[in-house]
Amino acid sequence: MPEQKKEIKVYPDEKLVTEKYLTNGAHKYHYFAPEWQVYLDSAIQLNPTVAYYYQQKAMPLFKQRKYEAGMPFLNKAVQLDSLQYIDYQAFMKCVFSKDYSGAIYDFNLSKRIKGEYAHVMDHSYDFYLGLCYLQLNAFEKAATHLTQSIEHTKKQNGESWIHYLDLFYLGIANMELQNYQEAMKFFDQSLAIYTNFSDAEYYKALSISRLGKYDEANELLKQSAAHFKQGYTINEDNAYYEKYPYQVFPYFFPKNK
Repeated sequence: MPEQKKEIKVYPDEKLVTEKYLTNGAHKYHYFAPEWQVYLDSAIQLNPTVAYYYQQKAMPLFKQRKYEAGMPFLNKAVQLDSLQYIDYQAFMKCVFSKDYSGAIYDFNLSKRIKGEYAHVMDHSYDFYLGLCYLQLNAFEKAATHLTQSIEHTKKQNGESWIHYLDLFYLGIANMELQNYQEAMKFFDQSLAIYTNFSDAEYYKALSISRLGKYDEANELLKQSAAHFKQGYTINEDNAYYEKYPYQVFPYFFPKNK
């Protein structure tokens, strides 16, 4: 019996599909609009081999906090193009869906695929690994990764490139380890970059209070509350959609009597 040839499926040109259904379709609407999903469904139906289409379908669902609905599409994007999307998936698990163990796995895989010191969403993999371990109460591991993030930035670009959040979270890790003097050092370094950063002031005040300096802590807490009301908090783009670990809330501050 003659061997049957395997049918090769030919899909429409990716560029043409993208132009018609994304550039002149979904992207003309806000990503929460139903039209966005309709156009993406059409693009995927025409060419289901393009990872970008699945990422674009998943992104609005994550920003609507529909993590379980969005994750299968993001998984598909990673399946089709791991090099492009594995670290993006890790970021979404860390910041959005709070799947910290899953994010750690993906970031470690990302390091093997894209390099030890690669970045995603303006931060190093070690920065996000630090956040994940903070949220799992593994404070020593968090401090190790955040220190690695800072040291690599220093080595590659100089101290002026160190991000205030690396320093802030390293302060948090030390505070949780009850290294209060060390924590305050890092909060001060963060505040030197981002003046009036209410979150750093708040946790510095907590550290001061744990050293028994209650009057000084109360004064700094008042200052932190004032700066928080003025909007001086974590200013990452995605903080608009999701609170970052340890980010302050209004109820953290005592009500004025």
